[in-house]
Amino acid sequence: MCGICGELRLDGHVPDLAVLGRMLHRLERRGPDHEGSYSDGPLALGHRRLAIIDLSPRSHQPMIDNELGLVLVFNGTIYNYRELREELRGRGYSFFSDGDSEVILKAYAAWGEQCVEHLTGMFAFAIWDIRRRRLFLARDRLGIKPLYYSHDGKIFRFASNMQALLAAGGADVSIDPLGLHHQFTLHGVIPAPRTILNGIRKLAPGHTLAVDEQGRRSERQYWQLYAHRPSEARSEQEWTEAIHTALKKAVKRRLDIADVPVGVLLSGGLDSSLLVGLLAEQGVKDILTFSIGFEDVPEEKGSEFEYSDQVVARYDTRHHKYSIANDQVLKRLPEAVEQMAEPMVGQDAVAFYLLAERVSQEVKVVQSGQGADEVFGGYFWYPQMDAEGGTDLERFAKHYFDRPHSEFLQTVAEPFHGEDHTGMLVEKLLTQPGADTFIDRVLRMDATTLIVDDPVKRVDNMTMAWGLEARVPFLDHELVELAMQLPPELKLASGGKHVLKNIARGLIPDGVIDRPKGYFPLPALKFVRGEFYDFMRDILDSGACRQRGLFDRAYVERLLAEPEGHFTQLRGSKLWHLALLELWLQRNVDVYY
Repeated sequence: MCGICGELRLDGHVPDLAVLGRMLHRLERRGPDHEGSYSDGPLALGHRRLAIIDLSPRSHQPMIDNELGLVLVFNGTIYNYRELREELRGRGYSFFSDGDSEVILKAYAAWGEQCVEHLTGMFAFAIWDIRRRRLFLARDRLGIKPLYYSHDGKIFRFASNMQALLAAGGADVSIDPLGLHHQFTLHGVIPAPRTILNGIRKLAPGHTLAVDEQGRRSERQYWQLYAHRPSEARSEQEWTEAIHTALKKAVKRRLDIADVPVGVLLSGGLDSSLLVGLLAEQGVKDILTFSIGFEDVPEEKGSEFEYSDQVVARYDTRHHKYSIANDQVLKRLPEAVEQMAEPMVGQDAVAFYLLAERVSQEVKVVQSGQGADEVFGGYFWYPQMDAEGGTDLERFAKHYFDRPHSEFLQTVAEPFHGEDHTGMLVEKLLTQPGADTFIDRVLRMDATTLIVDDPVKRVDNMTMAWGLEARVPFLDHELVELAMQLPPELKLASGGKHVLKNIARGLIPDGVIDRPKGYFPLPALKFVRGEFYDFMRDILDSGACRQRGLFDRAYVERLLAEPEGHFTQLRGSKLWHLALLELWLQRNVDVYY
């Protein structure tokens, strides 16, 4: 719902408000409705608001509670704020606004750092404790809302995107070798706390971070996800009913908590179609739905309208369907990359950007189906991994990594060579206790780590670039906790997402349920040819790219010589991977440094 930023000086100086202004400028698109700032000695806070709950000026931010001595900047939505409000009133707190932001202030006053454990929703926020001279930051359990920071010993800064921190100046923008390894192995995912740049980090999901005036930092993990079977066995029907109930609750709370209309991004797949069915099941009428499609290529269709149209016809939704020509995709591609907080290779990032532009002209809030595949086992590689022999890492890497470590060493120039950082990280994540089976371990890692920096970040960035808030019911933390107890066979059966298909049967057309697994198609970024090839070649042949010296030139020439002959395990274009990273650096780093 917003963009937040701030600066805490640790060197005895006061913040330069011009720096705060530059940061706010790079957050403007996340919050077009209001800008506010606050300063107190070494501390300055900034906020750009997208007004969704309590549209009045009383909920403008930074929100100051002089009685409690607290100041808040907040991005997100707290879905249980009404219940918390009543509980906090019972504890003697009074309220001057009607939104969810003030509830966070009172919750912090009541429970201190443990306030986050009382919040249900998506959030990234910072609270300045005036009396204790201490800055407290928090990020939601599943990392739906982003929170980046830089800390050079003299200045601590934070923001909702990396661009704001880059605009502030002074960041170390050298390439992080570990981040680079993750970027090219996990198709653009760089797990927290790292990023592609050495000088910028991100707070991990389910964590809080406190920083005082002396620069002392204290980080805490407040939530962990477990994947154990419950003590009492349940039948398939009981599991289906339990998941159905939890999912209805997740969808409803994301509809009810808004003072503006809420739509649905309808891709034509099971997940977004099921959201429409669940809303209709609960009596919602006149549902707003939005779909986008692109040009076909001989190898792949560019839209899934044949499926989304079936859902529209079933429920007579108020539908908006957009078709985008390839020349428009190419024209808008640099602009979309400029809005990526980090370099994202998923081809549907651009699709979401172009869709969000149109949708934002109709509504401010949408529900989206991200997370269902990772939580309920929907991807084709899960059963392939499950059937594989070897260690957990070997089983996972064979079907997921974009390139083995040996190829990574061919991809990048020698100064960036090193150990197999991604293999070591994934092995560590897969061997953590608290999960019963291999598939449990994989899905837990997906839900808590990989999804955060792929589809979730992609949707947040591309929608908030147009002042559009995307809500993701499948990542309701209570639903995820329940789903992680679900036996893997109830996830992997029926080609994946078996229990969701059980719920969907009768709610949405069988043709949507039984169709092959689809993706948000943008074929031109997979089958690179014509103007798209020329575009990527020009980026990789540019003086900036050659001077940066990031890639091994022989590897680049090999990809350029055969652009459609080098795909990852998940059918991504390796040429696009290189071109995207270089373009992101040119559009977001080189302009400042």
